[in-house]
Amino acid sequence: MKKSLVALAALAVAGVASAQSSVTLFGIVDASVSHVTNKSDLYVANPLAPANIWLPGSLKSSKTGLNNSAYNSSRIGFRGVEDLGGGLAASFWLEAGNMSNDDGSNGINNFQRRSTVSLSGNFGEVRLGRDYKPTFWNFTVFDPFGTNGAGTALIQRAVIEQGNVRASNTIGYFLPKNLGGFYGQVQYAFHEKAKFSNDLQGSLGDDSRGGRYWGGRFGYANGPLDVAVAYGETNQGSSWTAGSNHIAKNFNVGASYDFGVVKLFGQYARVKAKNEFSNDMGGFNPAQKGDGYLLGLTAPVGAGLIRASYGRVTIKNDVDPAIWLANPFYTVEHPKADQLAVGYVHNLSKRTALYATVAYIKNKNGANYSAGSGNIKANYVTSYTSSLGGAAGVYQPKTSIGYDLGIRHSF
Repeated sequence: MKKSLVALAALAVAGVASAQSSVTLFGIVDASVSHVTNKSDLYVANPLAPANIWLPGSLKSSKTGLNNSAYNSSRIGFRGVEDLGGGLAASFWLEAGNMSNDDGSNGINNFQRRSTVSLSGNFGEVRLGRDYKPTFWNFTVFDPFGTNGAGTALIQRAVIEQGNVRASNTIGYFLPKNLGGFYGQVQYAFHEKAKFSNDLQGSLGDDSRGGRYWGGRFGYANGPLDVAVAYGETNQGSSWTAGSNHIAKNFNVGASYDFGVVKLFGQYARVKAKNEFSNDMGGFNPAQKGDGYLLGLTAPVGAGLIRASYGRVTIKNDVDPAIWLANPFYTVEHPKADQLAVGYVHNLSKRTALYATVAYIKNKNGANYSAGSGNIKANYVTSYTSSLGGAAGVYQPKTSIGYDLGIRHSF
């Protein structure tokens, strides 16, 4: 593997190319000083209890350090294309992620950002390998902060769908680019689980379908307008014995419109996770749903770019109908959170930029989202015992502030 990478890099750096094929070395190195502070407030079930006088009204946790990928994800990759004639082309893309340039501990040890080979022509493109899920594109394209750093949207932080960014073992198809602004893709990911005959499946491979994904995205981009809708389903784990599949269903829509002096962004998503049974098992079968939206903008100012966004996410867990029957006045306070993020990017050149981002999150009803980014994250303090009175208190996450100050260089 190492000899192959060296050979590819040598070709790319030397600019070796023919009229029919080429290989390119590319990448991003992004580093920042990042910080996060999380605040939890005392939850007082009985405010008249004498022991509460020994408990502080709030507790904080924080972390500061050198971070990476707070503006663009650090990466290194190789891509190439060969002209096969007659309008056909073959291409490959190998991109390594998780580069921790803040401490140098991770480098090119895999190509898990993307590893694909494609055949394209007037019919579109057929792509095989590990790639972005269609349902992730709207999250990152229609977010002024691109799901990176402290400004990452709350709906992305919620992660009700496990591994919602990429899928392995995929076959994808992309529409051709000459459709008057319309674009789209579909993707299927194999679960690659072994199948056994009769009842051996339960003992030798009970999770017989976990990892399977299918989804698609369709949009229209023309002039200043770009709008797209996406839907996909991920099997997050299955049980052959119980006849169950834990399915995450992701529906989202996003749009942007560029007025020149300002570009507006908007997105909405509903992600639902639930166990689905092949047979009617009866009883209560709860689902978890996450609803989120984002409104944002970017505005060019000379060599710089102002970025801002506001978002909200609400998590809804199904309530057992038996509770409603026992108490018709039962009320549910769903966990929810609001986030405001602002930032500025100053382009020193086409490849190098300085950036600053700050984000503020307010949690309600037990939500616990934090404005930390990358490896600069801190957990909320949720319990505390006083050394004076021995009183124990329960604390709920309330607010979080995070920032990134960094530099990004691409090559």
